[in-house]
Amino acid sequence: MHKSFKQSSNLLDGFIENFETLGVPFGNQDRNSLKLFKLNKRTINIKSFRVPNIFNQIAYRFFRKSKAQRSFEYANKLIELAVGTPKPIAYYEFTTSFLFKKSYYISEQINDDLTYRELTTNFNYPNHEAILRAFTRFTFQLHEKGIHFLDHSPGNTLIKTDEGNYTFYLVDLNRMEFKTLDFETRIKNFSRLTIHKSMIEVMSDEYAKCTGEDYDKIFNLMWHDTEAFQEKYHRKRRLKKKLKFWKK
Repeated sequence: MHKSFKQSSNLLDGFIENFETLGVPFGNQDRNSLKLFKLNKRTINIKSFRVPNIFNQIAYRFFRKSKAQRSFEYANKLIELAVGTPKPIAYYEFTTSFLFKKSYYISEQINDDLTYRELTTNFNYPNHEAILRAFTRFTFQLHEKGIHFLDHSPGNTLIKTDEGNYTFYLVDLNRMEFKTLDFETRIKNFSRLTIHKSMIEVMSDEYAKCTGEDYDKIFNLMWHDTEAFQEKYHRKRRLKKKLKFWKK
């Protein structure tokens, strides 16, 4: 638990103990459950991770840090590096002697204006290109600071706008690496963001300005990585449909 929230530990314990009956559901509930709670005068976000499969129950119990623990630790690391993310508050884990069960990550709720996803669906969004270029500079700064955000996808960057100034906040933090990034890894980090070539062109142009690298070199690699990711993604979806068909 973050030291500044120690005085609220009893309230937080109560939220976790009564998670199923308290709180307001928020966002997509398909994989994990997210709810909003009032903690004094602030709104907090509690993410309940589903119980992992039996192999990961063993792995998280003895060999690996849980998603909740990693989310908490990575959020603190991002803040140390002056990178936007909702303020981490605490994480909770529930285990048996041999298995890992439920876990929860608690952070402050950010009232964003949009996510990157809106840029992929609404090309008429005010200042669309300016926001996209600012997002590219933000990603460049992540790379310069040695942050490899493995889930750099459309819904995982919250954006606040303020008269031409844009602030970015990373969420879904449990998959990150902190290391020096080579050029190919940096460009591949854009591959999950959009299918639109026009957006790739803008991001390539801005990243070229940030790095001094050749635009064509960046665009060709970024577009190649994007197409490769899309092919892999759709191949996995086709395979899942086939498996569901045979299970029936």
